[in-house]
Amino acid sequence: MKSAYDIILKPVITERSMEGISDKKYVFEVARDSNKIEIKKAVEEIFGVKVESVNTIRLPGKEKRMGVHVGMTPARKKAVITLKNDSKGIELFENMV
Repeated sequence: MKSAYDIILKPVITERSMEGISDKKYVFEVARDSNKIEIKKAVEEIFGVKVESVNTIRLPGKEKRMGVHVGMTPARKKAVITLKNDSKGIELFENMV
């Protein structure tokens, strides 16, 4: 059984993800093998909020070169969390705006 902290890895802090805060949309990097139900329960447990919906995006790794050497960046999975209107915001993001 995975804990909530094994599912939610880190917040995604970009200009585009910060635009969604006014609409109560928050972006997190999550474990690649987690599903929407696990992500919803983990966010509700960690931050004490009510989640309305979860949208996930799988990002494949990219090929990178350093001279003649070729490598791959790791594949990732992001989740866009939409909170219910009566729910409070996530303080981690609110302090950055």
